[in-house]
This record gives sequence, structure tokens and C-alpha cells, in this order.
Amino acid sequence: MSAADSSALMPRLRVERVAKRFGQTVALDGVSLEVAAGEVHALIGENGAGKSTLMKVLSGAHCPDAGSLMLNGQPFEPSDPLHARNCGVAMIYQELNLAPDLSVEENILLGREPVAFGWIRRGERRCSAMRALEEIGQPQMPLDAPVRSLTIAQQQLVEIARALVGEPRVLIMDEPTSSLTQVDTENLFRVIERMSQRGVSVIYISHFLEECQRVASRYTVLRDGRSVGSGAMAGATLDRIIQLMVGRTVDEIYPRTSRSIGEPMLELRGVAGLAKPICVNLTLHAGEIVGLFGLVGAGRTETLRAVFGLDCLAKGSVTVFGGEDTHSSPAKRLAKGIGLLSEDRKEEGLLLGRSIADNLTLTRLSLLTRLGIVNGLVQAAAAGKWMAKLDVKASNAAQPVGELSGGNQQKIALGRLLHHEAEILLLDEPTRGIDVGSKVQIYRLMNELAGQGKALVFVSSYLPELLGVCDRIGVMCRGKLSELRPVDNWSEQEIIRAAVGQAETGEAA
Repeated sequence: MSAADSSALMPRLRVERVAKRFGQTVALDGVSLEVAAGEVHALIGENGAGKSTLMKVLSGAHCPDAGSLMLNGQPFEPSDPLHARNCGVAMIYQELNLAPDLSVEENILLGREPVAFGWIRRGERRCSAMRALEEIGQPQMPLDAPVRSLTIAQQQLVEIARALVGEPRVLIMDEPTSSLTQVDTENLFRVIERMSQRGVSVIYISHFLEECQRVASRYTVLRDGRSVGSGAMAGATLDRIIQLMVGRTVDEIYPRTSRSIGEPMLELRGVAGLAKPICVNLTLHAGEIVGLFGLVGAGRTETLRAVFGLDCLAKGSVTVFGGEDTHSSPAKRLAKGIGLLSEDRKEEGLLLGRSIADNLTLTRLSLLTRLGIVNGLVQAAAAGKWMAKLDVKASNAAQPVGELSGGNQQKIALGRLLHHEAEILLLDEPTRGIDVGSKVQIYRLMNELAGQGKALVFVSSYLPELLGVCDRIGVMCRGKLSELRPVDNWSEQEIIRAAVGQAETGEAA
């Protein structure tokens, strides 16, 4: 066999029995996988399975304690992320890693600025940024806008464009579609296909297993820091992959029990914000889960923020538990039993430097205090109860939330609403970044809460879960909410048509 033939058969990337420990926590325990040139390889596992740690090892953010990495048949020992990028391995993190006060153009070329005699060649930088945005189908994105002014979805697209600038040989994508619209997701899939055809190897991490089946040719499943299964995606079933992930069979992904719908708990009439929403009419009943769908920028998040009192209302009325309460503050909303789960847990939903116990209990410390002093033992016990109920993977309640995986952070944000005993729950993308096993737990919890007579508004960009969990669904388009219909009266195609303004819309009920 010639050297050329041998090189063609050699994996682009080989991971051999890699291990990584953080104190007493074993994050990786002998993980192995191979990725060929031009292959899209799905890395699948629950939160805490070791996916993010493995990717940080590959991208140079962590050094392995044992095992070896091979890139193009040569030892690969990245000392830091820049070294890894220079070797051709780039990473797109699930949690955005941008400089918020720099422009889109500056962020895309950050660390790779074209220079001559110590000066940045701004014209060349601009052209490179424009090419990267065109490659991901976003030529209209304003290059001079500060990243802080963009939506979360737009910021994620900037991250993707930045990774493409260095023409990587291995590109690691960690939940790249978690904040993207369906249109942007389709654009991303086309980018991945073009890169694969050029010989770029892609490691694709996603909790949306349907995405993995569509985009990847092979897969590896991690569980408890070990690689427990791999193979061709064409021969794999969702049931088999889920069983590998969780170590058991998941019988019912979308649990739904019969429950009676009670009196109205929240009523919105002609609600409009300063910019969005433009017009929202909605009645939410006790024991009901109402789903809201819409493309990014449709006004879903703005609606929840306005209802919770974070954003000002320009017009309209809000009725809570039968009493008019249009203009209110978040503190008053909390006092009335309304809770909000923010879409952006990192910036708005959690205090990352504080403990799990503090984050879980901070909106209702009265149960844990005596003479104004928090009883640490009582607080830890209360936090432990919610950690057990939500199956939070952490060392103890004193651990800082910032050290947890993204999925476990989301569970803590949701647990705070449970501790607060909110009667009306406004949930903005509560399953974003959550693995399949944890999603099932969230769905069951939502079903349980509705069965207790609580009322839930569920914003999601993932149509299967809306159709599987909700009692009624409404679609937002350009700031307006369409008619709320029973879930059985919707199909995925009809929801998409309504979201892009191709369906008749009416007054919501």
C-alpha cells in the first residue's frame, strides 16, 4: 500500500482512552473515538456525560490526564485554544464566547486579524468577515454593529462565522442550533455539507437527536465519562441511541395525563410593548399549558418580559387572578406568584458565582431565615430537595452554579420557580441545552405542575415538544399572536406557515 493510500485510510482525528479528572470528579474515563476526513460525527450524551470536557480537551482548553490524541497521524497535544486553532481544530461553544462591546467584524477576526508592519489591514479584515457571513447565509448582518446589540441567535451565528475564518480541518460544534430559527438551521446544515465535501471533519454535538440523524454519518455515545457505543447513523434508531445515553429504555418522551382546565389565571388584552410585542391577546387557565412558537424576533421573549414587568407596556391590559394589574414590577409579580424562566440563563437567569443553594432559594428566603439571618442548614436541605427532584449532577448545594454543565444550570433556574411555589410559570425555552433524559424529566414536571392546577406558558422553537406537551398553541409573527388553537388542530407545517405570515391569523382567546 502506498503512503498516499495509507494516508487516505488514516482517521483525521483519533482519540485513544482519554481520561480527565477534576478533584474527586471523574469527567472522562477512557474515551475513544475516530473521525475520518470529511466525516460529520455526532457526539451524543446526557448533560454531565463528558461531552463538553472531551471537546475542551480537543480544543486545547484542558490537558488530558491520560490517553492520547492523534491528528492526521501525528501526536496532537494542544497547549491552549489558539494552538489548537493554528493546528486546524476549531471549537464553537454552546455558551457564547464573544466580546460584547466589539463589532461583528472585530469579533469574527478576533485573534486572526490581518496585519502589516504592526497595523491591522482593515479592508482585508472586512472582506474576510463578509466572506464568513456569506458562507453561513448571513450576508445582511451589520458588520459595524456591536455584538451586544444582537439577539442571542445572531450572536451564535457570529460564533460560527468566526470558527470558519481559520479554514479548520476539524470543526467542533457544541449545540450550534440551540438559538437558531429553522431557516438559520437549514443554512447551517448546508454549510456543514459544503465543509464536509471540502474534507473538513465536523464533530456535531446536539440534544436534538433528529438533527444528529440528519446531519451525521456516524455517532458516538458517551455516558458517565465513557464511550458506550458508536456506529453508522444510517443503521441506528432513536430508541437505541436513547437507551445508550440513559442506560435504560425511555418509554414515553411526552407524558400527558388527563386534567381539568380551571378558571382564567392570566389574561392579556391588546398587550403591546415599546417595540414588541405589537398585539397579544391571550387567556391562560389553571391546569393548562399554552405553547408559543415563532421565529427569532417575532416577539415571544418580549411578551414574557412585558408580562413579568421587566419591560414597559405601551398599551393593553393585564389581568392576574381576576384582578386588573397592568403596570407592575418583577418583585410584585413574584409576590403574586408569577415566575419567569429566562431564555438567557447565563446573563439573566443565574448568579454564576454564587452557590446552587443561593440560586435556588434567593427569591423566597423567608422560609429559611430567623431574625433576618439565613439558616445555612435549612437552606442546604431545601436546595438538596430540589436538586434530587430535578436530578441535578453536582457535588453539593455549596458548589458554584458556574461550575455546572449548561443543562444542570437550566435545572437550577427552573428549580427556583418550584421553590418559589409560582402559580403562573412563564417558561422561555426551558429545554434549551438539555439532553433527552433531562428533557423527559422537564416534560413530566410540567405535566405534574399543570395537574396541580398551575398555569404554564411554554415558549419553544422545537415543534415536536410543543405538539407533545401543550394543550393549546399560538404562533407569533412580527409581534402579533395568532389564534390559540387546541394542539390537535395544529400540524408542524401549519405552525411554520403561521410563523412566516402565510396563514390567516385572528384574535387569540
